Amino acid sequence: MPKLKTKSGAKKRFKVTGTGKIKRKRAYKRHILTKKETKQKRRLSNSSVVKKVDVGNVRPMLPYAV
Repeated sequence: MPKLKTKSGAKKRFKVTGTGKIKRKRAYKRHILTKKETKQKRRLSNSSVVKKVDVGNVRPMLPYAV
C-alpha cells in the first residue's frame, strides 16, 4: 500500500508538544477586532491543546504525530 500524503493544511495549523499532545491556535482572532474586548483578544492570543475527542481526527493528518 502506498504512503499517504501529509495534509498540508493540518501541517500548518497543528504542532505536537514534547509530551505528545497536539497544540492549536484559537479561532476568531483574524479580523473584526474592533468590536471585541481587549480581554477576549488577549485570551484568543494563547494557544491551546486539542481536546481528547478531536485528537483521533487530527492525529492521522500529521505524519510525525503517530
